[in-house]
Amino acid sequence: MFEHISHDTTASGLSWVLCSLARHPECQERCRREVQELLKNRDPKEIEWDDLAQLPFLTMCLKESLRLHSPVSRIHRCCTQDVVLPDGRVIPKGNSCTISIFGIHHNPSVWPDPEVYDPFRFDPENLQKRSPLAFIPFSAGPRNCIGQTFAMAEMKVVLALTLLRFRVLPDLAEPRRKSELILRAEDGLWLRMEPLSANPQ
Repeated sequence: MFEHISHDTTASGLSWVLCSLARHPECQERCRREVQELLKNRDPKEIEWDDLAQLPFLTMCLKESLRLHSPVSRIHRCCTQDVVLPDGRVIPKGNSCTISIFGIHHNPSVWPDPEVYDPFRFDPENLQKRSPLAFIPFSAGPRNCIGQTFAMAEMKVVLALTLLRFRVLPDLAEPRRKSELILRAEDGLWLRMEPLSANPQ
């Protein structure tokens, strides 16, 4: 079951970031140029682990899409001790809590204009001003997703190789989120893929 969920969440993350880039062609083109520069005069099949750290803007775009469209919208935790909230109220030990990842990622006091797609929210300078718990697409703490590093690497590789070969164009209809166990779109995510005629690779 867990393997199935991990593939579903990665597929959801990839689908939504392609949708985001299709609707923001200037970001898509900047990502493409970044990948082309990285793999200049190289076979794209030879993309290596260390290459993935050399794609800062593509990573920012991916993270902003995960903020807007977190594949898992909520998690559940059982308190192992009393938790005192800032206003003095206490969540007693043993209580089960639902944590809304979607709510955290769309909190306007942390993320101004939360429905706006802005990859520069994840510029390293901006990250220093924000709590590390403001962005938790893979949960946080000792129970976070053990596959998050692999999932991010997988999404970066697929995204990079897709943008090298295709221009992604949006569907006319704006997709509507459908929150299930894994975030989906009500009528599916529909995109058009246009082969790049002058592909240097």
